[in-house]
Amino acid sequence: MRKRIPFLFMVLTAVFWSGCSAPSRNVSRLEVDETTDISGRWNDTDSRMTAEAMIKDVLSRPWLNDFTTEFDKKPVVIVGSVRNKSSEHIPVDLFIKDMEKELINSGQVTFVASSLQREEIRNERLDQQSNASMETAKQLANETGADFMLQGLIDSIEDSFEGKKAVYYQVNLELIDLEKNTKVWIGDKKIKKLVEQSRYKW
Repeated sequence: MRKRIPFLFMVLTAVFWSGCSAPSRNVSRLEVDETTDISGRWNDTDSRMTAEAMIKDVLSRPWLNDFTTEFDKKPVVIVGSVRNKSSEHIPVDLFIKDMEKELINSGQVTFVASSLQREEIRNERLDQQSNASMETAKQLANETGADFMLQGLIDSIEDSFEGKKAVYYQVNLELIDLEKNTKVWIGDKKIKKLVEQSRYKW
């Protein structure tokens, strides 16, 4: 009996320390365009697919052909504010960048810098007036003005009971003529997800 006590102590000690060990973690690399829905919240896939769908839609509408026919040039577009009115923290800057990329890569519009970018660029241009050579200093008051501004918002509705939750997102965008203050396009994109968790109540 006495010989079994040390052995039993060693077994219990091993079990104790194995239970206290840190949880294991495995990291796998994925393709950046691969769909990953882990939490059910808004993610990079939602941002990318929404931007692609909405920019494709806005560029297929009559306003674009009307403008190019009247002025014989590409319209100059800028993305304004996109407000997040959903119940989640959504990085709208990432969504805006996704839209900017789609607009620029389409080749159908001319795209100008955002208001924050213009402020930094203007400071650099002012600095050049004093410190750069006359041949290389960029002129003041020679910016390209935008013809249209794209604005929008992201909203969501949640419905949950015990281990199930349905999340509905709606992204609304509007394209506004900056000179006439008229809306030339309105579009929306809807996303709905069902999240299920066992032994858990929302």
